[in-house]
Order: sequence, then C-alpha cells, then structure tokens
Amino acid sequence: MNKNNVDFWRVVAASVTGTSHEKTGKLCQDAHAWKILPGGVLVTAVADGAGSAAMAEVGADIAVGAAVEAIENSLSSQLFPQNDIEWKSLITNALISTRTAVEIEATIQKVMVRDLASTLILLVATPELVAVVQVGDGAAVVADRGEVIALTLPSAGEYINETTFVISPDAVEKAQVIVWHGRAAQVGILTDGLQMLALKMPEGTPHKPFFSPLFSFVAEVTDETAGKQELVEFLNSPRVKQRTDDDLTILLATLME
Repeated sequence: MNKNNVDFWRVVAASVTGTSHEKTGKLCQDAHAWKILPGGVLVTAVADGAGSAAMAEVGADIAVGAAVEAIENSLSSQLFPQNDIEWKSLITNALISTRTAVEIEATIQKVMVRDLASTLILLVATPELVAVVQVGDGAAVVADRGEVIALTLPSAGEYINETTFVISPDAVEKAQVIVWHGRAAQVGILTDGLQMLALKMPEGTPHKPFFSPLFSFVAEVTDETAGKQELVEFLNSPRVKQRTDDDLTILLATLME
C-alpha cells in the first residue's frame, strides 16, 4: 500500500465532564484513546469509570490505554488475523490484558481493584472489517451505504443500574464480541452518557439524525485540534447537556478514500 497510515482514517474524539460532576467538582471519569497502525488498522477505545469507584478516572484512562496497546502489541508480534475466530480471540485477549493492566495499577496505587472499575469498548477497524469487544454500557456503530448500524448495544443487567466492568470476574463471559465484514465508511463509539441522544431506546438502534451530521462533520475536518474543539463545544452545548448530566465521550472516524 502506498498510502501513509494517517491517510486511511480521519478521527475526532472528545470526553467532557457532565453537569453532575461539574456541580460537585469531580473530574471527568470518561476516557478515550486511539491509534492508526500500519496497513490502515484503526484501534479505538472508550471507557466510563464507575460512579462508585474512588479512582474511576484513573481506571478509565488505564483501560483505554492498555486496550489500544494490547492490540498494537499483538498485531506487531503475531500473524494478522485471518478469520472471525482469530479476530475474536485478538480482541478478547486484549480485554484480558486490559484487566491485568488495571489490576497492576491497583497494586501500584495500593488501592482495591474495584476503585479503578470502568466499562470498556474496544473497536478495531480495517478497510475490510470491524471487530469490537464491549464490557458494560455504551455502544459501537458503523455506517455503511448511508445506513448507521449498531454493532453493540448497551448492556442489560438482571437488575436496574447493574453494570459489568472490566474488573468484574465475569467480564469476559459477558462481553459482547462482534466481527462485522464490509468497508466501513464511518465508525463510532460512545459511552453511556450519550445513549439517550444517540440511540432509540429501549431497542438500542442508532438514531440516524444524531450520527449523520457528526459523521459528515468528521469527513470534512482538516485540522484535528480544531475538530476536537468543535466536538467538545457540541458535547457542552445546551441541547446536549439539557438531556444528560453524565460525563460524555464519543469517538468518530471516517475511512478516507
């Protein structure tokens, strides 16, 4: 391939503090990370720190960084996945590595691992397919031929407000693991603060009027810093903040032709 890695994808992402945390002076407990690897492989992650976790913002930050790093290390040290089973194994192992990284951080910080609890969505996209693993709430979507398709859905626990976290003993068993085949025009992942705006609940299908303008915006962005600032302003706008008081994170990417 004669394209530079950065030419494959245009990415804009932002995390902002919700009004509930602004009122109490808490930090944003969401986090995001992404990297474009050789061959046009896009690796993205978002995490939402548990409200009950004492160091939720640290746990979320560790989770997204470890998840992206796990994929990068795996793809640089082993053969590229050749089928769905290998792709699912890749992203599931990345989830396990992420949990280990959070456990190590808890030991370093001398805190309980539950103090670093967070959700996680890890999405890997190539020009031919998209692979996702999700633990907890939030959602991942892909746009194909003008349609916005849900790859994952917010988790529905047995009890109200029950959420599975990366550090949960059954995180791997309860994780959504999806491989979607096709040329993804755009992909997006978001934390649960945006669920009520971005998804038609309770079925969890994507709300196209929410995603379409944002994907069009990303496709036209020429300056990453300016694009991120515009996305921050959107997330902080009254039309968004009047409908949710939670921390907000969204990561959007467009495949460049």
